[in-house]
Amino acid sequence: MTGRSPWWDPRVHADRKPLLAARGRIAAALRGYFAQHEFCEVEAGILQVSPGNEAHLHAFATEWRTPDGGTRRRYLHTSPEFACKKLLAAGERRIFDFARVFRNRERGPLHHPEFTLLEWYRANEPYDVLIEDCAALVALAARAAGARELVYRDRRADPFAPVRRITVAQAFADYAGIDLLASLTPEAGDRDALAQAAQRAGINVLADDTWADIFSRVLVAKVEPRLGIGQVTVLDEYPAVEAALARRKASDPRVAERFELYACGVELANAFGELTDACEQRRRFEIEMAEKQRIYGERYPIDEDFLAALAHMPPACGIALGFDRLVMLATGAPHIEQTIWTPMAEESRDTDEGR
Repeated sequence: MTGRSPWWDPRVHADRKPLLAARGRIAAALRGYFAQHEFCEVEAGILQVSPGNEAHLHAFATEWRTPDGGTRRRYLHTSPEFACKKLLAAGERRIFDFARVFRNRERGPLHHPEFTLLEWYRANEPYDVLIEDCAALVALAARAAGARELVYRDRRADPFAPVRRITVAQAFADYAGIDLLASLTPEAGDRDALAQAAQRAGINVLADDTWADIFSRVLVAKVEPRLGIGQVTVLDEYPAVEAALARRKASDPRVAERFELYACGVELANAFGELTDACEQRRRFEIEMAEKQRIYGERYPIDEDFLAALAHMPPACGIALGFDRLVMLATGAPHIEQTIWTPMAEESRDTDEGR
């Protein structure tokens, strides 16, 4: 056994209870915001034909036994995104979902195999409005928790200060000394150009690293730890090749309408000006799944029903916010499992192996 007391131990639960109570207050405050802004709360189905088509997201698979005795593969969704966009195609205009989602291969201080994503969508509105939503929701969460600041380990941020906005290109220049746009075209990244720049910045680059691998390594090592320190920060205008579900910026097709929200060096949310071109979306999904096959030896099916719905979906913006992480920062909890009511049980290796 691990030696740790289970979460249901009364003494452990007593320590966690104030954090869980704060979680409830934060959820109520955020629901109040959405009600005030005329959003409809929805509940996306968890079992899906496809769990999503991002190369580095890993899903849980299951088998559906149909009434006629057949079997079909289904997945626990990694996000309610596909279902929510189908609802936009159906005619909904402002929706949100406190969605239980599932991601395999993930567990740690900021990750859990089952967690809550707060996703919301606005039809016929520019994606910049999502930044205003984020600022309001972070402040509401802090007030609901009785917090004057957001805290993660030794990092702090003022939840009531204006949100800072910086582009990915500017962040790479400021924190790594890299001209990111010089390594980009609208359709691809120049792997060798970025590799040379990354090595000059002190990043170890492997021979088989792709442009995306190097980009991610620089982001994690040089950029993310500097974001959201002192004030909540929006990292805006991601490279288009790193934004498979987002529209390109009209002013520069090398970058996309995608931003991520950071506080205390922690990524809280991921937002898009949503792509609605089904042909382009299919092309990007195929690229992502080819990369997944190359790295992990597997791929997920493409949800044809989702692509069909895109033809009827209005222009929209959408965002996924890690609700458990927001509760962590608002309460100062050092581990995500302290803010989840019933975290996945720790089991002995013997039990895991089926003994």
